[in-house]
Amino acid sequence: MANYYTLATGIPMTVEEMAMAGDRIENLARLFNIREGKGTRKYDTVPWKIMNVPVPDEGPAKGVCVNDEELQVGLSDYYASRGWTPDGVPNPEQLKTLGLGQYTKIIEGVA
Repeated sequence: MANYYTLATGIPMTVEEMAMAGDRIENLARLFNIREGKGTRKYDTVPWKIMNVPVPDEGPAKGVCVNDEELQVGLSDYYASRGWTPDGVPNPEQLKTLGLGQYTKIIEGVA
């Protein structure tokens, strides 16, 4: 992807820079949601259909629905992979590493 980005834009981009840009985007989006009062675990869900309508296609997922327990496990894994708290809040050290330290005030007092 970094090579494609460089070819399309003419701006040199390494794999590491591309990964950091993605991390910055995800963390900024989360900070925006937190600032707006919608950035914690209780607001993270999947569409109703995924939890209530079995997969109709053939294959290993046929008939499967995601239950709340599975959703919670998935959220916990996702938050851990992002380096966020169990409630889905970025940690200040990570924000500083990403060059987003000026936004730590948004997460003060949030779970």
